[in-house]
Amino acid sequence: MKNNVEKILDNKIAEYRFKNNNMSQQELADLVGVSRQTIIQLEKNRYNPSLLLAYSIAKVFKAIIEDIFIFEEE
Repeated sequence: MKNNVEKILDNKIAEYRFKNNNMSQQELADLVGVSRQTIIQLEKNRYNPSLLLAYSIAKVFKAIIEDIFIFEEE
């Protein structure tokens, strides 16, 4: 039997950037080794990060992955 529960991955990247001296998307992208477009797509929830990227972003903000990325089931 298949479970038709919708799974959503939300994030607080923009919130953490603003709390971190208004860090730009480009600054964050440079720190984690991706393009600015990747950060934009992540913030708009159009792209799910790899575990390594999620970890790298959390490390920049001195947070744990679960603080920045929120997994929900509906």
